[in-house]
Amino acid sequence: MELALAIGLLVFGFVILIKGADYLVDGASAIAKRFNISDMIIGLTIVSFGTSAPELVVNIGAAMDSQNEMIMGNILGSNIFNTCLILGTAGLIYPLVVQKDTVIKEFPFSVFIVFLLFFLANDAMFLGGENTLSKIDGIIFFSLFLVFLYYVYSSSNKKVDNSSQDDLIDSGVDKGSEITDDQNKLPLFVSILYIAGGMLGLVYGGQLVLENAVFMAEQFGMSKRVIGLTVVAIGTSLPELATSVVAALKKNSDIAIGNVVGSNIFNILLVLGVSAIVSPFPIAYNVASNFDLYFLLIATMVLFSFLFIGTKSKKQNGVLVFVIDKWQSGLLLVAVLGYIIYLLTS
Repeated sequence: MELALAIGLLVFGFVILIKGADYLVDGASAIAKRFNISDMIIGLTIVSFGTSAPELVVNIGAAMDSQNEMIMGNILGSNIFNTCLILGTAGLIYPLVVQKDTVIKEFPFSVFIVFLLFFLANDAMFLGGENTLSKIDGIIFFSLFLVFLYYVYSSSNKKVDNSSQDDLIDSGVDKGSEITDDQNKLPLFVSILYIAGGMLGLVYGGQLVLENAVFMAEQFGMSKRVIGLTVVAIGTSLPELATSVVAALKKNSDIAIGNVVGSNIFNILLVLGVSAIVSPFPIAYNVASNFDLYFLLIATMVLFSFLFIGTKSKKQNGVLVFVIDKWQSGLLLVAVLGYIIYLLTS
């Protein structure tokens, strides 16, 4: 009976998390739209923060409860599912068009921070001593997060030109529409209420998820690493999945891509950074833990390489765009399926 109750509370916690993130994104997007901020900037910041908020809330709770394996598992699992499952699903629905700035700036930055995480998480391999994400490591991550925010703020002052998407006739890609116009209709006061209510939902839902996921791990004899990489990671990635699928259905590649790339950056720099600052934690050095990091690094680099393979890029009015084809998205889904099977059978 206790197990059934824990499963029910876990599902309920995920529902609150997802709805909380949904309200937070809607309210924040409505305010952003009032200031004519572009879809890519919204995807990289407001939407990414909203959909990464579940990971942040769950990880802060895990850090305070010294659930170290849950912290790393949640972040690595979430980023793996973001990269393979979410972009794979969105790309199968609609070929993803990626802006030039994202290809030459955000994507390389996301690859760099995974390398940085691998280095900082493997002290024994590179520097000797115990593997730990220290308070200094957390400050490094958070400092880079502030640099990223400054870059996005600077970019928001530039006009984003999406007109070149109209020329991708050969690949069946046409210009995307806005993810939704409903946010434009929200009064300012309602937008603020959405943000406040969303944050409350995230805090309460995150606590329910953490407590019941740990309980289930103990009942089933599963390691907290596997629970973090699967149940918690998939659950906290549901807002990203929902957002990117909706964006793909509405043919808005900027929101779909910006959401995932931005969320991956937020997860490592903000969520892990804050977690390490709140409570530095040791990392067990073994083949399994580094396998997850290797998989994330390879998946990120493969996704980046896909931008230069397959459908040729197009250029018009001086704006270059790249395409992630459906077959490439299918490969990402196959990869994440193999990863899940490995976790459950290893």
